[in-house]
Amino acid sequence: MPFYDQLRAAPNLLTLMRLFIIPFLVIEILDEQYLVAFALFMLAGISDALDGVLARRLQQKTTLGQYLDPIADKLLLSTLFLVLTHVGLMPRYVTVLVFSRDLGILLISTLLFTTGTLRDFRPSLFGKLNTLVQIIALIVVLTQKAFGGLHVEMISNVLIRTIAVLAPLSAAQYAWIVLRRIHSDEAKSSA
Repeated sequence: MPFYDQLRAAPNLLTLMRLFIIPFLVIEILDEQYLVAFALFMLAGISDALDGVLARRLQQKTTLGQYLDPIADKLLLSTLFLVLTHVGLMPRYVTVLVFSRDLGILLISTLLFTTGTLRDFRPSLFGKLNTLVQIIALIVVLTQKAFGGLHVEMISNVLIRTIAVLAPLSAAQYAWIVLRRIHSDEAKSSA
């Protein structure tokens, strides 16, 4: 499918909308407009769910979408961790762990992809769990700021500590899976 047609596919348009939301989300958080920030984050989440459904239903799974969707997701979450750390709502150590994990995975997958060593990078179980906990933690933090009277500090603290454990754990699992697959591929090619 030509690039322009891929770009116009409904799921990819939703993904592009999610990317477009990010700077406005940052502005609203920096301006302490947490209700608007919460609404934008929820809109981004809905668009993420819808793009996958539309891709399957409309049979519009594209190569562009395979790359653009995870990039949009990571950019959204990473940006939120950074800006929430900047305004004092997320501990620095958690943001450092999240960024270190994502940067490490990005560097390894880019290296393996460009060398042709490995081309399939499915998320691991701990990786999916890590992303889910990150999303829930961000929702809880934004909910707490947007709706004020809710006392969810304990939930927020548990989620943040869980991310601190899951981020390095999921990175280690990813590295183990990649090493195992590379070793398996080498064994097959030498046989």
